[in-house]
Amino acid sequence: MFKKSSKRVLPGFRLTLGYTVLYLSLIVLIPISALFFKTFTLTLDQFWSAVTSPRVMASYRLTFGASFFAALVNLVFGLLLAWVLVRYKFPGKKIVDALVDLPFALPTAVAGISLTAILAGNGWIGQYLEPMGIKLAFTPAGVVIALIFIGLPFVVRTVQPVLEDAEKELEEAATSLGANRLQIFTKVILPHIMPALLTGFAMAFARAIGEYGSVIFIAGNMPMISEITPLIIIGKLEQYDYAGATAVAVVMLVVSFLLLLVINGLQAWQRRHTGAPA
Repeated sequence: MFKKSSKRVLPGFRLTLGYTVLYLSLIVLIPISALFFKTFTLTLDQFWSAVTSPRVMASYRLTFGASFFAALVNLVFGLLLAWVLVRYKFPGKKIVDALVDLPFALPTAVAGISLTAILAGNGWIGQYLEPMGIKLAFTPAGVVIALIFIGLPFVVRTVQPVLEDAEKELEEAATSLGANRLQIFTKVILPHIMPALLTGFAMAFARAIGEYGSVIFIAGNMPMISEITPLIIIGKLEQYDYAGATAVAVVMLVVSFLLLLVINGLQAWQRRHTGAPA
């Protein structure tokens, strides 16, 4: 009797696993470990002083506050845009659908320069807004606009496939039972797309927290007013305060890791909710 050989998708499992662990260590684990090791050269008091100084705290408030508000805006308008792309046919639909991915392909520095040129006092839009007392460029409002720009695709591309797979028969059944449009949306559609909405929100929020290129030009970078946390880190590096820079970076890393856990949890919830394979 011949022994049945086990077949694996990838030959040489131990070799491929070892290569994977080595590659992951070189690309991810070792740089992150170096970040923590450099931070450990600080005492606890020095670390706390570095990450809670008034200038750094002001950058936290701007970075996290603007990122959260931008993600909320994208939550609403990303859902609206995904709804239009899925439910309606109109001239130029494919162009609009392609433009959604523009922030993915466009270099962030180019996006920042473009937004600044448009919203500055002598820009296409800014020249009409500033006489009315509305200043967008070089203010926290400009930071929010830049973060909205780079975060919109995350919500649209997360919600769009869920809307496409939604069973319209349920909506028709609700209509036949006398439900109005608002009731159909809140009772039938929204519960189905809620996991995808929350996932898109978390991804847009996480992306905005670490954004640098598109914000640096439009923010104005005024300390205590429009200075983002990544710029604080760059400034400390330029001053050769490597330990202080890594201390602030560790705070951002921990927050990003927690957000990653939230995103993974939301995606798992979405798979269970929609019945998609894991």
